[in-house]
Amino acid sequence: MQQINIVISGFTPYEGIDVNPAVLVPAAVAKQWADPAQSQAISEELLQDIAVTVTNVTLPVSFAKAWPTLKETIEATKPNIVIATGLKHAARGVMLERCATNLMDAIKPDADNVIPRREPIDPNGPAAYWTRLPLRSILNDFTDDSIPATLSSDAGTFVCNSLFYNLLNWTATQERVLGGFVSFPPVVP
Repeated sequence: MQQINIVISGFTPYEGIDVNPAVLVPAAVAKQWADPAQSQAISEELLQDIAVTVTNVTLPVSFAKAWPTLKETIEATKPNIVIATGLKHAARGVMLERCATNLMDAIKPDADNVIPRREPIDPNGPAAYWTRLPLRSILNDFTDDSIPATLSSDAGTFVCNSLFYNLLNWTATQERVLGGFVSFPPVVP
């Protein structure tokens, strides 16, 4: 039986956001896969002869701490797939992010009260990275299940993009690890 390890991350609650899907969705996905009855039903239906382990990690909304926290979980779990999630205020559905740019440009402070202005994430790194996840296939599956979703080429310039850039920078050095970023819309109570 083949083992697939997945890490899914979200961020701690944002200021002014009562319900953060980037906290709730990763926790729900990990919980569903942790329930042997649920994961067995999914495995039998979709993934014959494949065992899946999902690890959830909640990250601080911090330019300096988000990536090291995720990387620590990655090193401990040795995943095949890493999906980071965040909140995009302007989103009207799930947004599958295609690209991470080498730019931090915040208009509000992160959790450490840092407000970088037009700074590179990695001064020696490329201008951007593109995910290798099969986003069109994922989008088609979402459409088949009536999940409102779209492709996005802009993960912003706040902590989400910084995390995504660092993740793709890391996956570029790995042989068999895929990384991606999913932005969720705000939950309207």
